[in-house]
Amino acid sequence: MFLQRYKTQSLVWMRRMFAYFMILSGVQLLMGAAPSTPSSLPPSTKARVGYVLTLNDGIINNAAADYLKKGIAYAEERKADLVILELDTPGGALNATRSMVKSILNARVPVVVFVTPSGSRAGSAGVFITLAGHIAAMSPGTNIGAAH
Repeated sequence: MFLQRYKTQSLVWMRRMFAYFMILSGVQLLMGAAPSTPSSLPPSTKARVGYVLTLNDGIINNAAADYLKKGIAYAEERKADLVILELDTPGGALNATRSMVKSILNARVPVVVFVTPSGSRAGSAGVFITLAGHIAAMSPGTNIGAAH
């Protein structure tokens, strides 16, 4: 039983890391950071930096909006290349949702909204937050909807 659980957790971790890699690669392509030919690669002078913010199974409220705003500001101050917002929410308050959407749209760093892990949802307010992201990504087995 323990071995099966360990294998399952390892598989989930590997899938999540692969998804992060694919998201970061997609952002690089969108921003023109990926070279057109391998021979034009400049020598690497700094490591890529990304920050992960997690809103797990929580209702969107003013505390969540403040958390996102401060997280984006923190990433911007440190010249991050990317912010990944892991989202799992049934929805929430309109004012908090509007604040979060504004924070994402006004961010100077690309924000990827990633609905994860499997079984998660971006319901109601989560739809608008997901659509505000520069990139929207979803794990297999997640759902989005009921925005009204």
